[in-house]
Formats: sequence, C-alpha cells, structure tokens
Amino acid sequence: MRALLVVNPRATTTSERSRDVLVRALRSAVDLTVEYTTRRGHAASLARAAAESGVDVVVTLGGDGTVNEAVNGLMTAPTALAPLPGPRSQRLPALAVVPGGSTNVFARALGLPRDWADGTSVILDGLRDGRHRVIGLGRADDRYFTFAAGVGLDAAVVRRVEQARLRGRTSTPALYFRSIAGHFLTGDDRKTPPLSIERPGEPAEAELGTVIVQNTAPWTYLGDRAINPSPLASFDRGLDVLALRKLAMINTSRTMAQLAAGRTPQGKQILQLHDQPEFTVVASRPQAFQLDGDYLGERQKVHFVSVPEALRVIC
Repeated sequence: MRALLVVNPRATTTSERSRDVLVRALRSAVDLTVEYTTRRGHAASLARAAAESGVDVVVTLGGDGTVNEAVNGLMTAPTALAPLPGPRSQRLPALAVVPGGSTNVFARALGLPRDWADGTSVILDGLRDGRHRVIGLGRADDRYFTFAAGVGLDAAVVRRVEQARLRGRTSTPALYFRSIAGHFLTGDDRKTPPLSIERPGEPAEAELGTVIVQNTAPWTYLGDRAINPSPLASFDRGLDVLALRKLAMINTSRTMAQLAAGRTPQGKQILQLHDQPEFTVVASRPQAFQLDGDYLGERQKVHFVSVPEALRVIC
C-alpha cells in the first residue's frame, strides 16, 4: 500500500522528534512518501498529485486548514472529475488525519483522539484492518469543506482570531469570546442585517445577521467542550444551518451563552434548517466568509451544496 504523508511543519502540537516517530510508525504499515508544505495551497497540490499517481492513502499532519487543502486537492484531481462509472470515493485515495492543530475539529468529529500519538495508533489499526467510512462533504461555490462554513459574524470572528494569532496571540476560548465581543460592539450589522438564504421552491429567509453551515456536528470545540448549534448535522446527511435573524444585544448574548454552555440555541431569533441539499446565501453588502475555520475574504453570494458519499476516511 502506497501512502503520502503531508506535513505542515508549523503544526502546533507536534515537534520534529514527534514527526520522526510518526514517520517510523507509518512506514511499518505502508510504503510511505513524506512531503512538507511550504506555502498556502501546497497541501492541495500535493494531494492532487498523489491522486493522479495512484497513491492509496493520503495522511495529513496538521490542523483543519491542512485537512481542508488536502481534501480540495483530492476532490479536484482528474480522477475525481472524470465521468467514470462507480462511486467517486472509490477512485480516490483514502484520507487519514493525524491531529496536529490547536482544535482539530474534523479529526475529533470522526471520533479520533485529540493526541497525535493516540490518533496515529487508531490510523495504523485502520490501515492494517482496512477500516474506513465514506463521508459526505459540503461545497461552497467551487471549494469543498469538511465540517463547517460561515458567512457574517461567525466568519468575522475567525478573521479577528487569525489577525490576533499573526500578532503572536495563542488561540484560546477567551480569545474567541473577546473577538466576538469586539466585532459585535464595532460592527454595523445589528441594525440592518444583510444576509438572506434562498432555496429552490422555498420563500427566501431575509434579514439574517449571520449564517453558520454545518456538514457534521459539532461546529467547533472550546477546549474539551463540543459547541453544537446544529446537533443533528451529520457526515451522512445534507447540510444544516443555524442563522440569527437579528443581532440584537440581549438575544445574541443569550445565544452565545447557550452555545458556550454546550446547549442548542433556542429563541425566536433563531432560524434552523436541517438536511439541506443546496441553498444560496446572498448579502446586501460584502460579508466575511470562512470554511473549516479558514478566513477566505468577503463575499456577497455563496452557493452551498451537499456532496454525499464523497470521500473515504480511515477511522
């Protein structure tokens, strides 16, 4: 079995020594090639080339951003796009994820341990036993995502956190809550919510302040606590949506408190949609946009599609 290990050398929870241990462990089970990413988008290029060359498994060591790039590389490889018979997931290399980031939402949503060494043990057992599951993905315009996307407040907070990390701050729950408060107090979307959701054959849902899209549950983690706006979201179903109709101070603070406590948000300002095959988020003015916790700039229109049975994952 041939495998490619894609390593993000800036992965926050591993060292050069631990990476060497991982490489030796994987080489005991597969014919392994190791590549280190050097720039944004490099993991996608490496995964795409691996699919073209007939590699059996792509293993990532990094955070959710590295996983997202690798998935997009696999899903845009010629063998994935070709109109061939049979499931696309069977034509692509399987994906194995070694948790190496600060949060590792995708790996934990698959049931993998938080620790990279324990996660590696699970992956080795899966490789030796041929154990995997087939999962669905989400797609936003032409980019795939594994667990979540957001337009509006959610994505603006991701942008603030990324900016803080560039200044040397550590990603912590406190940093996220300070970023929420900072954007909420300075943003201009509370009085005139700019977002709407359009679905085929359904009336539009307008005057929304933020839209959170989930391909699985949970949406994210605060330390050990799962944050679950849409607890019914699943890799085996369509996309789930939680949106806030208005960003009034009291109601939004209540919603944030419910999320922080691990509860499903309730209230008249909440819009929830379950198992959606497709929809479009439209904004009256440019809004922040994120996929899998990676800020991607501002958008005024994003088309979301559920892509069932897209990828095999070692678990």
